[in-house]
Amino acid sequence: MELRKDPITRSWVVVGHPEGAPLAAEPCPFCAGPGQSAIVALPAGGPWQVRVVPHPRPLYRIETEASRRADGIYDRMQPLGAHEVIVESPDHSARLSHLPDEQICRVLEAYALRLADLKRDLRFKYITVFRNQGALAGQEWPHPHSQLTATTFVPRRIVYELRAARDYFGEKERCVFCDILRLEEKQGKRMVDAQGDFLAFCPYASRVPYETWIISRKHNSQFESPRADARGCDLATLLGRVLRRLVQVTQDYHMVVHTAPNTQQTKGELQPFWKTIAEDYHWHIEILPIVELRSKSYSIKEVYFNAELPEHAAERLRSLNPDL
Repeated sequence: MELRKDPITRSWVVVGHPEGAPLAAEPCPFCAGPGQSAIVALPAGGPWQVRVVPHPRPLYRIETEASRRADGIYDRMQPLGAHEVIVESPDHSARLSHLPDEQICRVLEAYALRLADLKRDLRFKYITVFRNQGALAGQEWPHPHSQLTATTFVPRRIVYELRAARDYFGEKERCVFCDILRLEEKQGKRMVDAQGDFLAFCPYASRVPYETWIISRKHNSQFESPRADARGCDLATLLGRVLRRLVQVTQDYHMVVHTAPNTQQTKGELQPFWKTIAEDYHWHIEILPIVELRSKSYSIKEVYFNAELPEHAAERLRSLNPDL
């Protein structure tokens, strides 16, 4: 495998096949076993409830070198990075949406621990935490899990967000995410739920039906600081309620944590942004449900089509019982 850069879109693309044989569905590689080693296991001491393990067929490898080089006008490099699996429960049949709040809180704590640890490696510019639920979302194993990748580049979507946040802050000296949050809370019509300092709403320009963001009232660019356990379980409680609403609409979704890049790394695409990230960027969780087997979102590249008004989507989600 290697990484190749598109000189037009400036996106890095992983090409080739991951090393190692495909894993069989049985036995499950993530069920408790005596010989398994973990990068992190929570709680510390005693039987694990959440554990982080290396991905069995990683797209990125921490032991390699980037070896970035030219190929004519193109750029290519080796897939230096990290690829890990956050196993959310020892129960093979569990679902994140129906785990107890304290268990979801442990999952979020595992996210924060790995984000903080991998940002200490100055080779990595960005760490992505994501969750694919359901066959339509590309879920790899039935055992409840999230994934994490650390890369030597910043994903294009994040670069767009950083640019927009920086430009808005440069013009108004305010965080655009904070302004969005205040407006959504004031208007209320796209609000889905709230718990403590955390809000859930359907974005004004939702890309897909029932797209939902979770964000904190308190400005903070980094998900990992303070750690999830220091926040209490308000975020976990809200995330659980939102997911229990969404799975009544569809069983398939993507969930991604958008957080600040590694601010100790200031080269390349981060150079224009890193000076004001702490003030202009705001971490948030984006959940994109899959409700259509045939999406029209990419009929024109980068122009999305959403048949469900976000106001109507939020109204329906509010009406659903999050305790089912």
